[in-house]
Amino acid sequence: MLADAARKAGVEKIIAAAFTNETDPGITQHGDLIEWMRVGQLNRLLKFFNEHKVHQGIMAGQIAPKNLFDLRPDWKALLLLGKLKQRNAESIFAAIAAELAKVDVDLLPATTFLEDCLASVGLIAGAKLGRRQEEDVDLGWKIAKEIARLDIGQTVIVKNGTVVAVEAIEGTNDAIRRGGELARIGAIMVKVAKPRQDMRFDVPVIGVETIRIAAEARLRAIAVEAGKTLLLERDAIVDLANRSKISIVARAS
Repeated sequence: MLADAARKAGVEKIIAAAFTNETDPGITQHGDLIEWMRVGQLNRLLKFFNEHKVHQGIMAGQIAPKNLFDLRPDWKALLLLGKLKQRNAESIFAAIAAELAKVDVDLLPATTFLEDCLASVGLIAGAKLGRRQEEDVDLGWKIAKEIARLDIGQTVIVKNGTVVAVEAIEGTNDAIRRGGELARIGAIMVKVAKPRQDMRFDVPVIGVETIRIAAEARLRAIAVEAGKTLLLERDAIVDLANRSKISIVARAS
C-alpha cells in the first residue's frame, strides 16, 4: 500500500529493505529494487541504503515484537543494543533512526503518503455504542494511555468496568485473543497512540486481520485514536466489522 501510494504521489524509485519471514513477498511486485535480509543485520541495511544513495526512508509493516528475542544481530546491531538500558520498540527503533541519520537517511513519518488512511473522529463502522460501552471505552482509554506512557503496550481489553487484558510484548492480536477468551463475549478493545508518539515508527494500525481476530474473540467494539491510527484497507475493514457486528469508533486525543 505504501509503495503504491508513494508511486502515485510521484516517487520515481522505490527501494525496499525486506526482512526474511517478516515482509510479505508481494513487495517484489511494488518496488524497483528489493534487498532481503535478516532482522538484526543493521550494518547490511546501512550499507544497502548508502550504496543506492537512499536519503529518505519510511518504516512500513510490522516486525513481530516477540521476535526481538530471536535476533541474530550483526556486530553493528550488537553495539547498538549494548548501549540501550531498555530494549523496547521505541528505544530500538529510535536508535536505528539515529544510525540511519549518520548515513544521511532521514526517517519520515510512517503515515507519509498514507494520510487518507488515518482514522477520523466518529463512528466508522457498526452500531452506536451504548452508555455501558462508552464507559468501558473511557476506562480503557485511561488505562491504555498509561501503559503506552510506560511503553508496555498500546491496547487493552475491557468488559463491564473490568480490564481483562493488557497488551505487552505478545502484540495486539494475542492480547485480543486472551481478552476474548477471558471476557467470553461483548468486550471492548481500546488502542491508542503513546502520549508522545514518534510518528516515524510504532504507529497504531488496524487492519483486516485485526477485525477478523476481534470477531473470533467476539468483541463488541474497537476504539482507536483519531489522527494517529492507520486504518489499512478501510472499505474491507468496515465491511467485515459490519458483518461481524463490531463497532469501530475513533476518538480525539
